Amino acid sequence: MGKNVADVTHVPHETGGRMPARLRVCAAGLSLLASACSYTAALDPVPLDPDQSSRILAGDGTLLARLDLGEHREAVALSDMAPELAAAVVAIEDHRFFDHDGVDLNAVGRALRENVEQGAVVEGGSTITQQYVRNVLLTRERTVHRKLREAVLAIQLERNYSKEEILERYLNEVYFGNGAYGAQAASDRYFAKPAAELTLPDAALLAGLLRAPSDYDPFAHPDLARSRRNDVLDAMARYGEARPADVDVAKRAPLGLSGAHWSRNTTAPYFVDAVKRWFLASPAFGASEAEREHLLYQGGLRIETTLDLRRQLLAEAAVREVLTDPDDPAAALVSIDPENRHVVAYVGGHDYWGDERWAKFDLAGQAKRPTGSTFKPFVLTAALESGIPLDATYAAPSQITIPVVGQEPWTVHNYDERGYGRLDLLDATVNSVNTVFAQLIMDVTPQAAVDVAAAAGVRSTLRPYPSATLGSNEASVVDVASAYATFAADGLYGDPVFVTKVVDPAGTVLFEESPRRARVLPATTVRRVNHVLEQVVTRGTGYEARIGRPVAGKTGTGEDFKDAWFVGSTPQLTTAVWVGFVDPQPMLPPRTRERITGGAWPARVFARYMTDALADVSKESFPLPEATPEQPDDALTPEAPIADVVRMPVETATDILEDAGYAVAVVDVASRRYPPGTVLAQSPQANTAVAAGTTVTLTVANGPPRTMPAPDLLGLLGDEALYAGAANGVRVEFITELEPPPNDPARAGRIWKQTPGAAVRVDEGSTVTVWINPVG
Repeated sequence: MGKNVADVTHVPHETGGRMPARLRVCAAGLSLLASACSYTAALDPVPLDPDQSSRILAGDGTLLARLDLGEHREAVALSDMAPELAAAVVAIEDHRFFDHDGVDLNAVGRALRENVEQGAVVEGGSTITQQYVRNVLLTRERTVHRKLREAVLAIQLERNYSKEEILERYLNEVYFGNGAYGAQAASDRYFAKPAAELTLPDAALLAGLLRAPSDYDPFAHPDLARSRRNDVLDAMARYGEARPADVDVAKRAPLGLSGAHWSRNTTAPYFVDAVKRWFLASPAFGASEAEREHLLYQGGLRIETTLDLRRQLLAEAAVREVLTDPDDPAAALVSIDPENRHVVAYVGGHDYWGDERWAKFDLAGQAKRPTGSTFKPFVLTAALESGIPLDATYAAPSQITIPVVGQEPWTVHNYDERGYGRLDLLDATVNSVNTVFAQLIMDVTPQAAVDVAAAAGVRSTLRPYPSATLGSNEASVVDVASAYATFAADGLYGDPVFVTKVVDPAGTVLFEESPRRARVLPATTVRRVNHVLEQVVTRGTGYEARIGRPVAGKTGTGEDFKDAWFVGSTPQLTTAVWVGFVDPQPMLPPRTRERITGGAWPARVFARYMTDALADVSKESFPLPEATPEQPDDALTPEAPIADVVRMPVETATDILEDAGYAVAVVDVASRRYPPGTVLAQSPQANTAVAAGTTVTLTVANGPPRTMPAPDLLGLLGDEALYAGAANGVRVEFITELEPPPNDPARAGRIWKQTPGAAVRVDEGSTVTVWINPVG
């Protein structure tokens, strides 16, 4: 080493014997380093134990996926890596790597000053050597003591190994995301080639992943990954690691992703990804995502799940048997046991291993689409709860215009443009008559309807618009399946369950499912709704979903035939099926073989799957509406009206409700209008008479929505725009319209206008409207 640590701690004093604050911080930190240099520890990395890979198991113990680092962590010499990779990593992670002695004093001073000012470790200033030491020798705790040990060991490491040896060790150990540890595994994972063949843009993309592999995952967030890659390329040009001309060419290169082949042994990959997302989002497995990711891939965990392999294969087969053409739209299916809320089958798309950019995008859990008429049972439930009987009649014209306070009049058409004279609520539901439900939601209020949906299990943001009755709100297939499972469970709700137990190698149980269900809807009301939904299948729009046993279900067809749903239940199993193009477009001939409604392909997929899935299960009927429901433990008598807590602080509202004997659940939503912590809605509504112990769900403002720059979608094809929108947290809405002359035929199917424009800051979840040239 060039300098002694003690020598560099001496700094000149200011007049009056005081050093500037910045220098005092540096001096204090460096003197601690000097005093700690007697600390010794083994400097060789801990060898990877191949038995420490984690396993994800189906409900019967069958292996679904092995997060196998032993197989995908192959050490190679630095000379067997493309030199561009080392250059890229040095430029973005530690551009003074070849100049410092293991600790970058400039970076340390800056980090120490920031940490002292903040009163916590918020900035690291770590060199590549320090990162290597932390990864192989130390814990990931963020304390000053750990940072000092890290710095001391980094200095010692540099005394014993050359810069090239340290860089080689680092590149063979560091995590690049998606289960790939080390340069060779990462090159194979993302590009299906050895590290020696990485190009300049390839190397920059991998180097950019090191800061936050999940945030910059190119499979899930291609635009963010591209932007981060280009930041690395700029750094390489700035520090002389690449020629500016080569950087300019590399920044225009596509991501060039490939290499999913080594994970093809995963069974039910969309379900496995859902389990991973659940794990990585759970604070029970670590304070930060980095810690949870480390535990997931290196902890040797046994993760026991709810997946029923037989039913999973039946679900995949049912989708294939109905959607037979490669050009058919995609489908998603989620099947839940309403008794214990176990997710037993999960289809998230057509081909996880396919070449489409959206192939790995989970259409069951990550996508949110308009729910169509599957929302009507929530409106019906709200009506029954408000005292409107099933035999109440409404005019059912083919079209109706309804005044809306503060808005333009709302004109609603029936799906088939047919008028029905006058109908009661039972027949209006059986025939899914829009004009009746438009009047009904105005009678019960949109807020009451979305409150029922939220209480039943729809966790997506629901806006109380009148059009909610027609399914204008978007939800995931998991959400809709969960809500209908509440109907099947006689009004009892529990969160969908993917994982039943997580056990570490020592046998310690880190997590175990604790089944909890709470009454969210009165059983008497739910039984009347199920009675209506049974008739939807026996004589209404869900006719093709009949399976020779009682089924309560509902069809849903989105605007312009862009989405089609069927959701149905027996007392033992609930299944939701969605069909649609990932790039939303009408499912009409000649684009599809027939006009696709919820009663067509989704109902047929449901019938094929459920017939076989329940083949070994006895037939059961839903309880009759007139029957007296059994009182569950959490629905005690007597009944009393619920207090009105809307607009109160959530703490005050919770105290009032809990003092009155109710349980409280909180659903957070973004809001610009109300301060964080304000109750925006409650379900059941105020003054509703319910039993003590009932769970009251409070919708609470948690601050304004996150904003982000709108992605640049100009020139993209439809599916590319949809994927870019999903990656950037916005919804893309398409308008098919020919762009003004000269109408270049080569731009068929490409986007030529968007609003809001690229880089304009928009709320997360908002809509970017694009104009796309027609094809043909």
